[in-house]
Amino acid sequence: MPWRSRLSSVWPWVFVLGVAAGTMLPSRHWVQWPWSKPPASETISNDSETVWRRAGDPGVRHPVDVLYAIDGDTFEARVHLWPGLDLATRVRLRGIDAPELKAQCAQELKLAEAATGALRGLLAQGGVAIYNIGPDKYQGRVVADVATKRTPNVSAALIEAGHARAYGSGRREGWCGGR
Repeated sequence: MPWRSRLSSVWPWVFVLGVAAGTMLPSRHWVQWPWSKPPASETISNDSETVWRRAGDPGVRHPVDVLYAIDGDTFEARVHLWPGLDLATRVRLRGIDAPELKAQCAQELKLAEAATGALRGLLAQGGVAIYNIGPDKYQGRVVADVATKRTPNVSAALIEAGHARAYGSGRREGWCGGR
């Protein structure tokens, strides 16, 4: 009966391993294993979908921490959806088209830099909030109306200052004169 004595010495280790495995099972939701971490771009993409799906009532304003302005109509932000739920996403301003920093000509680049500076200035007013949040046609960002402490509609302010133009959908006009 030598196998019985070997088996009786193994049972305590089986018990210890079972208890250890059982206590680790709930941790799979909060332990980030190096091999299972998604790339940063996927995290932003997933957060953007979560932001617009959980935003709720279009009239509810969600405060944001502006991380940086990307261009004249888009910025990176940490959105505070409700206590304990802060998500990072890119926010595109609803209803406008601003010149792109990846310009087609020198004129567009100059306009894009001015629009980006204007957006930074408006966002620097503080008290930034987004509302009427929806999905954008590009993954990884949401489209929303944006307000600050002193500016009730950032899109309208950029249009009024000449840094952007109204945009509904479809093909956009170029910013390079005759193009």
